[in-house]
Amino acid sequence: MHETAINTLFGFSPLWLASSILVLTYAVIISERFNRAIVALIGAALVIGTGVLTQEQAIAGIDFNTIGLLTGMMILVGITKESGVFQFLAIKAAKAAQGHPWGILVRLSIVTAFLSAFLDNVTTVLLVAPVTLLLADELKINPYPLLFAEINASNTGGDRHIDRRSPQHYDRFGHQFDL
Repeated sequence: MHETAINTLFGFSPLWLASSILVLTYAVIISERFNRAIVALIGAALVIGTGVLTQEQAIAGIDFNTIGLLTGMMILVGITKESGVFQFLAIKAAKAAQGHPWGILVRLSIVTAFLSAFLDNVTTVLLVAPVTLLLADELKINPYPLLFAEINASNTGGDRHIDRRSPQHYDRFGHQFDL
């Protein structure tokens, strides 16, 4: 394999320079003082600006299929969230259970699993959980069993998702299998 010398700013080792930029970027993100997207873009700009990667190498490292998948998922979730579908289904399930905690647990779990088969697991739980908390508060019951059941149902329903794996999985292994 043909190796080329990488000329970085001030002649630092590309490995140490890239690692330092990564650690610094994560430290700033973890501090939550600045917008994560801006910090990530600054980190990427530093990697290119210091010569660790060229612009061509950086663009070649972007998986536009994953970007498209995530963008489509966010659009779909945004539209359904604004329409109130999640709240409607959760309230309908609670009414069908006639206020019985066990029936609510089962029905909300089914709704969550069904929605997770089409949408991202975390997003589904974050959209159904507020309704669950309202129902639990209104019925004076502990919300934790309901929330834990929804989380488990979301994981189970997510296994039926057309894209069962996380985008990072495709990023690492997808090219190997032409996914």
